[in-house]
Amino acid sequence: MKENEILREQIFEIVSDQLKNNDPPETTSTYNRLIEDGFDDNEVRQMIGSCVIVEIYDVIQSGKPYDNERFINNLNKLPENPF
Repeated sequence: MKENEILREQIFEIVSDQLKNNDPPETTSTYNRLIEDGFDDNEVRQMIGSCVIVEIYDVIQSGKPYDNERFINNLNKLPENPF
């Protein structure tokens, strides 16, 4: 399995865990909002995953801790790309 596929699976696992645990609850509300807007499950999970990637990238690049407020703000802006 290629590295990109492994990374994609891991991001999807994070999104699935957030939805299953309703933590943060904004992930679930964003998921529901985007489904109601006509996006399919895979598209929505990819969009939410892009918000996860932004946070992971910032933690790695800056050494700063995870920023839950920014993550939620990015979720609220979807389907606009957070990059």
